[in-house]
Amino acid sequence: MKLVKKTDEYSIYQRSDDRYAVKGADKKPINGDDKVKILVAEGLVTVTLPAEPVAEEAAEEEAADTEEAAAEEAPAEEEPAKEE
Repeated sequence: MKLVKKTDEYSIYQRSDDRYAVKGADKKPINGDDKVKILVAEGLVTVTLPAEPVAEEAAEEEAADTEEAAAEEAPAEEEPAKEE
Protein backbone atom coordinates (compact mmCIF):
# COMPACT_ATOMS: atom_id res chain seq x y z
CA MET A 1 0.00 0.00 0.00
CA LYS A 2 1.15 3.49 -0.81
CA LEU A 3 0.87 6.23 1.82
CA VAL A 4 -1.27 9.09 0.49
CA LYS A 5 -1.58 11.32 3.56
CA LYS A 6 -0.64 11.07 7.22
CA THR A 7 -2.02 13.21 10.03
CA ASP A 8 -1.86 12.92 13.81
CA GLU A 9 -5.29 11.25 13.84
CA TYR A 10 -5.13 8.87 10.84
CA SER A 11 -3.17 7.66 7.82
CA ILE A 12 -4.64 7.16 4.35
CA TYR A 13 -3.23 4.49 2.09
CA GLN A 14 -3.99 3.71 -1.55
CA ARG A 15 -4.25 0.00 -2.19
CA SER A 16 -3.07 -1.78 -5.34
CA ASP A 17 -6.70 -1.97 -6.57
CA ASP A 18 -6.98 1.87 -6.38
CA ARG A 19 -9.22 1.81 -3.31
CA TYR A 20 -8.32 3.51 -0.04
CA ALA A 21 -7.55 2.18 3.42
CA VAL A 22 -7.66 4.43 6.49
CA LYS A 23 -5.86 3.52 9.71
CA GLY A 24 -6.19 5.41 12.97
CA ALA A 25 -3.33 6.64 15.15
CA ASP A 26 -3.58 3.33 17.04
CA LYS A 27 -2.87 1.44 13.74
CA LYS A 28 -6.38 -0.04 13.69
CA PRO A 29 -8.46 0.27 10.50
CA ILE A 30 -11.19 2.90 10.30
CA ASN A 31 -14.26 1.72 8.38
CA GLY A 32 -17.83 2.68 7.60
CA ASP A 33 -19.17 6.22 7.84
CA ASP A 34 -16.05 7.49 9.59
CA LYS A 35 -13.88 6.33 6.70
CA VAL A 36 -16.20 7.93 4.14
CA LYS A 37 -16.18 11.24 6.04
CA ILE A 38 -12.37 11.28 6.13
CA LEU A 39 -12.00 10.46 2.42
CA VAL A 40 -14.60 13.07 1.39
CA ALA A 41 -12.93 15.71 3.58
CA GLU A 42 -9.59 14.97 1.90
CA GLY A 43 -11.20 15.15 -1.56
CA LEU A 44 -10.24 11.61 -2.52
CA VAL A 45 -13.77 10.33 -3.15
CA THR A 46 -17.17 11.82 -3.93
CA VAL A 47 -20.41 10.48 -2.51
CA THR A 48 -23.63 10.30 -4.51
CA LEU A 49 -26.99 9.25 -3.18
CA PRO A 50 -28.71 6.27 -4.76
CA ALA A 51 -31.47 7.15 -7.24
CA GLU A 52 -33.71 4.17 -6.41
CA PRO A 53 -36.10 5.87 -3.92
CA VAL A 54 -36.84 8.63 -6.43
CA ALA A 55 -37.52 6.09 -9.17
CA GLU A 56 -39.92 4.16 -6.93
CA GLU A 57 -41.86 7.32 -6.07
CA ALA A 58 -42.12 8.26 -9.75
CA ALA A 59 -43.41 4.78 -10.60
CA GLU A 60 -46.03 5.03 -7.85
CA GLU A 61 -47.17 8.45 -9.11
CA GLU A 62 -47.46 7.14 -12.68
CA ALA A 63 -49.51 4.18 -11.47
CA ALA A 64 -51.83 6.50 -9.55
CA ASP A 65 -52.22 8.78 -12.59
CA THR A 66 -53.05 5.77 -14.77
CA GLU A 67 -55.69 4.56 -12.30
CA GLU A 68 -57.27 8.03 -12.12
CA ALA A 69 -57.36 8.30 -15.91
CA ALA A 70 -58.98 4.86 -16.18
CA ALA A 71 -61.59 5.84 -13.56
CA GLU A 72 -62.43 9.02 -15.48
CA GLU A 73 -62.80 7.19 -18.81
CA ALA A 74 -65.07 4.43 -17.50
CA PRO A 75 -68.07 6.67 -16.58
CA ALA A 76 -67.69 8.55 -19.88
CA GLU A 77 -68.21 5.31 -21.80
CA GLU A 78 -71.36 4.42 -19.84
CA GLU A 79 -73.19 7.74 -20.33
CA PRO A 80 -73.70 7.55 -24.13
CA ALA A 81 -75.13 4.04 -23.76
CA LYS A 82 -78.22 5.40 -21.96
CA GLU A 83 -81.22 6.01 -24.24
CA GLU A 84 -84.39 7.89 -23.40
